[in-house]
Amino acid sequence: MASFVKHVILTHANHTNTPHLPPTTSSPALKRTSRRPAVVSTAALLASTILEARRPPPPAQAESWGTRSFIRERYFSPGLSPEEAVARIRQTTEGLHDMRHMLDTMSWRYVMFYIRLKSAYLDLDLKNAMATLPENRRKTYVKVANEVVDNMTELDRYVRSPKVYESYLYYEKTLKSLDDLVTLLG
Repeated sequence: MASFVKHVILTHANHTNTPHLPPTTSSPALKRTSRRPAVVSTAALLASTILEARRPPPPAQAESWGTRSFIRERYFSPGLSPEEAVARIRQTTEGLHDMRHMLDTMSWRYVMFYIRLKSAYLDLDLKNAMATLPENRRKTYVKVANEVVDNMTELDRYVRSPKVYESYLYYEKTLKSLDDLVTLLG
């Protein structure tokens, strides 16, 4: 009961002590003209965003796949052609070769993020890239591709734990299987 009385007193005190400001006068015409540029610019921004989301990526974008563009390419872009998938597999292999310093400094969080991102891309790219191979090499390609996926899964598991020796071991196995995959793709 005492807190209720204090609240009523404080609220009443705030209303009586505040100086009364004169009411602001603004004509409806001023409001309408001042809001018009905001509405027009918002509509233009919305229209340009919708048009940008519907536009397919340029064909040479396979060389510049990065971590910042994952959501856009994963959900808003059409699938890659087999040649672009092969280019992205090669780029992933080069990126994993350059990742050695992150393992040496034991930057586990960055390694884990990079591995998960690239393995998500590889799931799609391995299926697309198989179309570039002749029938007689597809059986060995499937074997090597399954080996790559298994090694990357184990690498992710050991980096998450983090077990240093096993991480290095599966990092080397993943690099070897990715190199074999790139040589198969030619």
